[in-house]
Amino acid sequence: MQHAYFIAGTDTDVGKTTVAAGLLHAAARQGWSTLGAKPVASGCAWTADGWRNADALALMAQSTLKQPYAAINPYAFEPAIAPHLAAREAGVALSVEALAEPMRRILAQCADFTLVEGAGGWRVPLAEGAHLSDLAIALQLPVILVVGVRLGAINHALLSAEAIARDGLRLAGWVANIVEPATSRLQENLATLAEQLPAPCLGQVPRLDDAHASLVADYLHLDRLK
Repeated sequence: MQHAYFIAGTDTDVGKTTVAAGLLHAAARQGWSTLGAKPVASGCAWTADGWRNADALALMAQSTLKQPYAAINPYAFEPAIAPHLAAREAGVALSVEALAEPMRRILAQCADFTLVEGAGGWRVPLAEGAHLSDLAIALQLPVILVVGVRLGAINHALLSAEAIARDGLRLAGWVANIVEPATSRLQENLATLAEQLPAPCLGQVPRLDDAHASLVADYLHLDRLK
C-alpha cells in the first residue's frame, strides 16, 4: 500500500525537516521504500555540484529510492528568505504548476511512503496570489502538520488545521515538536492540542541535542496515521 503526504508546519523553524526525516526513517524500519522531496528551498549553499539545501539533503539521505538532487529539490535559492522573494531576486517565476510537475514525477516513483515538504507555514506565498498550500491542493495530498511547541503553538496549530480543512484536504496526523522545552504548562498545552486538533498525534519529539533521523523516529508512530 502506498502512502503519500504533504508535510506542513505551523510556522518556519518548527522542525518540519527533522520530523520528515524521522518519519522516513521510521517507514524504512518497517521495510517500506521511502522518498522525500522539497520542491522549493531557500537558504542554499553553493557546492561543486551547484546549489544545495540542507533540508533537501536530509530528505535524500532518508530516502531508499534514490533520485537526482534536481528531482528532489527542483527550485533552490541562495538567500534564506521567503521563497517568493528569493525567486523574484533570482529572476525565476514560481507557480503552482511549475512545482507540481516535478512532484508528480516524484509521486510516480510509487514509493511505499512519500513525503513532499513545504516551506514555512501553510500560507507561504508563491506568486500572483498563489500559495504553497495550493501545491498540496493540486497534488491532493493529505497533510501531516508539524506543530512547533512553544508559546502561541495552540493558536497557530488550530488556525493551520482550519485552513487545511477549508482547502479541502485531510489532516492525517500531527507531530508535537517541542522546540521550547521551558514552555510554561507544557503538558497542559500538549493535552489541549490533542483535544482540539481533529487528527491523531503521531508523536511528541523532545528537544534533542542530536536530532538524527534514527533518534527522532523512536518518538514517532506511523500506525496512528488517519
